[in-house]
Amino acid sequence: MRSAKELWEYREMVISLVKRDLKSRYKGSVLGFLWMFLNPLLQLAVYTVVFSTIMRMGIEQFYLFLFVALVPWIFFSTCLSAGTTVIFSQQDMVKKIYFPREVLPLAFTVSQFINMLLSFIVIFVVIFCSGRVISAAALPYLPLIMLEEFFLALGVVYFVSALNVYFRDLEHILGIVSMAWMYLTPILYPIDMVPEQYGSWFYFNPMTPIIIAYRDILYYGQAPHMHILVQSAVMGIIILIMGQAAFAKLQMHFAEEL
Repeated sequence: MRSAKELWEYREMVISLVKRDLKSRYKGSVLGFLWMFLNPLLQLAVYTVVFSTIMRMGIEQFYLFLFVALVPWIFFSTCLSAGTTVIFSQQDMVKKIYFPREVLPLAFTVSQFINMLLSFIVIFVVIFCSGRVISAAALPYLPLIMLEEFFLALGVVYFVSALNVYFRDLEHILGIVSMAWMYLTPILYPIDMVPEQYGSWFYFNPMTPIIIAYRDILYYGQAPHMHILVQSAVMGIIILIMGQAAFAKLQMHFAEEL
């Protein structure tokens, strides 16, 4: 509670860091903010060609089936891999200025979350062009599952950003972990394709219920099952608490390690 109160007092700093990150991300590039939309679209094009024409999945409108899961995954995987640099990249500020260090992971996660929200504009355009209709009963669940994913991603950023200060190889290791994690999450395939003896293990993956919920809402046009929402919420909150606790413990020696 003390940490949350202090973060609220430094909310202007969080907003300023988010604005700076969004402005600087594509500074100097010709297309600028258009890359926020082009990046997921180009990845979608590659996966669609591979899995619709070469390795055929036999899923109706596979491009949409993939896209509604790919955009949330890009947000999470970016937080996982790029989140390692959050403290290290701001080491001068960490050494010289007092502020709650949790501001940095929070600002980074919010920035990536805004990027995902902008990408959802493309998702809704693709859904509209595909002829599918999102159920009015399912749509209210979308902000809820987004919030649950945000908590999960924030917990991960807290943990990896603090740990990377002490173990610099983590940044490179997590690039490989992120790739493996993607294939162990039902993004390129439906959860029904997982062999029954392994199906229960897949639900220990915190991204599994989140991806299933996104796909239920945006692809199948139905409200996600309550146990999926509860599971993703519980796992997200647990990881957030554990990540924040690890960050609070490790931040005490940031200045010496940097």
